[in-house]
Amino acid sequence: MAVVVVESPAKAKTINKYLGSDFTVLASYGHVRDLPPKDGSVDPEHDFNMTWEVAADSRKHIRAIADALKNDDELILATDPDREGEAISWHLQEALAKSRAIKKDTKVSRVVFNAITKSAVTEAMKNPRSVDMELVEAYLARRALDYLVGFNLSPVLWRKLPGAKSAGRVQSVCLRLIVEREMEIEAFRAREYWTVKAQLVTPRGQEFEARLTVLGGKKLDKFDIPTSEAAELAVQAVTSRSLSVKSVEAKPASRNPSAPFMTSTLQQEASRKFGMGAKQAMSAAQRLYEAGYITYMRTDGIDMAPEAVMAARDEIKSRFGADYVPSSPRMYKNKAKNAQEAHECIRPTDMSVDPSKLKVTDADQRKLYDLIWKRTIASQMAAARLERTTVDIASPDAQVELRATGQVVLFDGFLKIYEEGRDDTGDDEDSARLPQIMQGEAIDKRGVTPEQHFTQPPPRYTEATLVKRMEELGIGRPSTYASIVTTIQDRGYVRKDKNRLIPEDKGRLVTIFLSNYFRRYVEYDFTADLETQLDDVSAGERDYKEVLSRFWRDFSAAIAETSELRITEVLEKIDEVLAPHLYPPREDGGDPRTCPACGKGRLNLKTARSGGAFIGCNNYPDCRFTRPLTAPGEGDATALDGKILGEDQGEMITLRVGRFGPYVQRGEATAEVPKPPRASIPKGWDLESIDLDRALMLLNLPRQIGPHPEDGEMIEAAIGRYGPFVKHGKVYANLADVDEVFTIGMNRAVEVLAQKATRGRAATTAEPLRELGEHPDGGALQVLAGRYGPYVKWGKVNATLPRDVGPEDITPEQAVALVNEKAAKSGKAKPKAAKTTKAKAPAKTAKPKADAKKTKAPAKSRAKSASAAEEG
Repeated sequence: MAVVVVESPAKAKTINKYLGSDFTVLASYGHVRDLPPKDGSVDPEHDFNMTWEVAADSRKHIRAIADALKNDDELILATDPDREGEAISWHLQEALAKSRAIKKDTKVSRVVFNAITKSAVTEAMKNPRSVDMELVEAYLARRALDYLVGFNLSPVLWRKLPGAKSAGRVQSVCLRLIVEREMEIEAFRAREYWTVKAQLVTPRGQEFEARLTVLGGKKLDKFDIPTSEAAELAVQAVTSRSLSVKSVEAKPASRNPSAPFMTSTLQQEASRKFGMGAKQAMSAAQRLYEAGYITYMRTDGIDMAPEAVMAARDEIKSRFGADYVPSSPRMYKNKAKNAQEAHECIRPTDMSVDPSKLKVTDADQRKLYDLIWKRTIASQMAAARLERTTVDIASPDAQVELRATGQVVLFDGFLKIYEEGRDDTGDDEDSARLPQIMQGEAIDKRGVTPEQHFTQPPPRYTEATLVKRMEELGIGRPSTYASIVTTIQDRGYVRKDKNRLIPEDKGRLVTIFLSNYFRRYVEYDFTADLETQLDDVSAGERDYKEVLSRFWRDFSAAIAETSELRITEVLEKIDEVLAPHLYPPREDGGDPRTCPACGKGRLNLKTARSGGAFIGCNNYPDCRFTRPLTAPGEGDATALDGKILGEDQGEMITLRVGRFGPYVQRGEATAEVPKPPRASIPKGWDLESIDLDRALMLLNLPRQIGPHPEDGEMIEAAIGRYGPFVKHGKVYANLADVDEVFTIGMNRAVEVLAQKATRGRAATTAEPLRELGEHPDGGALQVLAGRYGPYVKWGKVNATLPRDVGPEDITPEQAVALVNEKAAKSGKAKPKAAKTTKAKAPAKTAKPKADAKKTKAPAKSRAKSASAAEEG
């Protein structure tokens, strides 16, 4: 009997059904070995020797595979069909050989399948091969580079730039894209321009819209009507002249469908249509793949297997008719040089399974499958046939000319099922349908209106547009897009607001630092060229140690050059580089660095212990003026900084803007009172509307509503870090709106507090979904509904059910295994009810965790973020 190893238990369960009882299918649970986060894990002095360590959580999985091999003499490595999957197979083979689980007579082979279907798995088993060492070497090169950059560059950041978390080979380049886009937006100055539109009528009374394209006999460019005065003159020029149809031109056009999905385009479309982040989309795709519904989801390829193409064509014919099937199959060619080792596109494994037949309840998976199925079917459908019409209307003297455009769909083709989303959601005037219009006929005017416009700054990146840009620049690969975008958010370098990525202050500082002291390593061309070299390694065209050697020679020299840098030098350099952004020219021509508070000190860049940055006065502590890093501008909050709102009890009440946002303040900071009373302005409040009354309302919080009718204890309303609330003793209840803090009365407050208490009691007395009996070590086993799905409860141990197991399906044996595994991981004690000799067992289960801690402890201080700098 052969032992088959895959990555995940869900995949193992699906494959086990296809292979039957002649095979033992086990899961490795992802990577089993990694570089320990300490000096010397990659040793450039000894030919880049790499020291690997089996992860604490992986030891039991390796042991389970080794135990299975005691009775079986064949090991089949069936991990994912990409670089990462090949690396996991190699690691498994190496780890099992080192533990002597693989003997001389053990047959070891590697199989790959692009889809988890019976036919694909069976076919793969007929074509075993050895582990592809060229792919493994490409992985080793990537992992070594990520370690060398993360482990050597991150400590430089920690020492020279307080608060910086980590740097990475690809993450830092990705961060640079976001920071540079934000600086473009901030440097952008809107430019006004006008257009003129006319509502026109045909002799048959049908209305249509046209825009002015020629004025004074000259074709108009975008900025030719710059002001409202010029627009009014243009309107008069149109209204004062008679108009007739100069020409009508109708042209046939066609639209072809988009290619099937690869990883980047799937992430982009999931973001456009559903607002899914890259990580969320890939998680849903992974589960669909493991359940056998779609092909492998990490790929640069857009080609489709011939049998899949024919199946799609058959499905189109049966659903929509022969007219929707093109005369010959559509062929899509891969653009990438080494398309993730020539994988197929992402498509359904069975074209006849439309979204309505999907046996999945998870909303993300259903939405993503619907997208994949429609895109795949549409990619093999006939083109849409259109007719685009352009009508030019002119005055007799040719001084004025207007144009109307329209589009008619003659045959919908692939549009019947799918249309790709767009990042640019501007109006498409071609989509309008025009009435019947004939050349030479007179046209009446119903109205002529000018429209004001302003040029728009480039939009901030979404995860979708960022992945698209990375792909265009050749940065990163399908297996790394999601992890890179997630890492820069987890590090606090970037935040996501309304699906847009905005750099935080520490993200700006890291980018400026790296751009000045490690410029080559955050250049787009350099990073893309390195990716190409790594692709050459996987194709067997380049030696991976030669790639590492060339990189390390220059990189180690760059690291050495920064050893003498002082923090003050770094801040001065960043201050200098960001000066045009931080200190724009003042309208009065004064020095933009002069402190607006004291008038004596100069503004400069400072860093906080938290890692953020702000602008402060160098006359500190006499002057405590601060403002955020973002440059002040017209209408900016900083323009209101220091505004006097009035006087109360002999003290000035002022509006301030600090590094953490706007606030109101009573009096001034003095040596006796270094921190005068302050209150933050709630989000959503218009700063222009803050007057003395509103400021005093904030400064007088918490507001006392009155004594509780039951116990006489005071009820208060206030605004905390999590929003507005009412408080009675130790009970806090959230309020829906900030304004309610100032208006809520006793009856409403008592009601809100009572509802909170009821919710709390309901949560503690939730009825179990199922009772599974007693655990062998004592204590009840129950299945409960949780916030993140159903889980098994045993005393203080809660174990979430696997996604493919429902509350009604789980057996007592499975439940015992789940809670035992969770208890071993967390080191939690078993229920006190079980006072038997076995009750001491949990103390032993906690031991591997202690061992793991002991192993990692020496490296903790220096390497806490280095391993996180991995790019995947």
